[in-house]
Amino acid sequence: MAETTGIDRGDVTLPGAGKVVIAPDVEAWFVREVLPLEAILMQFLRRHCRNRIDVADLCQDVYVRVYEKAHDQIPDRPKSFVLTTARNLLIDRVRKNQVISIQTVADLEALNVAIDEPGPDRVVMARDTLRRLQIALNRLPERCREALVLKKIEGISASDIATRMGISENTVNYHLTHGMLALADSLYGELADSGRDP
Repeated sequence: MAETTGIDRGDVTLPGAGKVVIAPDVEAWFVREVLPLEAILMQFLRRHCRNRIDVADLCQDVYVRVYEKAHDQIPDRPKSFVLTTARNLLIDRVRKNQVISIQTVADLEALNVAIDEPGPDRVVMARDTLRRLQIALNRLPERCREALVLKKIEGISASDIATRMGISENTVNYHLTHGMLALADSLYGELADSGRDP
């Protein structure tokens, strides 16, 4: 096996186990247990990563994290550990993005991932709110919806939206105001109405 540079080859004590793991033992474990899982790992990453170009880099990042963690303690179930590490890496990448699309949220739900680990009641309420928001967005006039999505979801300035849509900045502001009022009325109006006396 080729010599790997930059890796401490000393003994590593496992916390609480009283055993000593020697760096070459970690390498042997990695080659024997982790590398054969590459096909499963790549399939998992391709299924859950939106940008196919990043899959190879993600795979390498997973390997680095798994290898580094194995110096602390070699996991009992390598397959589960590798896939959990991959899932956590995907979550970290989503968190680093400033704009999280509704589709990304749906992708995370498919992974059975709870970023803040909300309770089941919060999950149900959040899904219902997201569903109602999508319905409310779909009810908006097309140009109004486009301006609102560009501003509130993609974070584009009103002047850039005006240029992109071929309208004045005042018209963009009108669409934004109208859209926000319509969304608020759609989302909260029915709640306010349900709290009123008949």
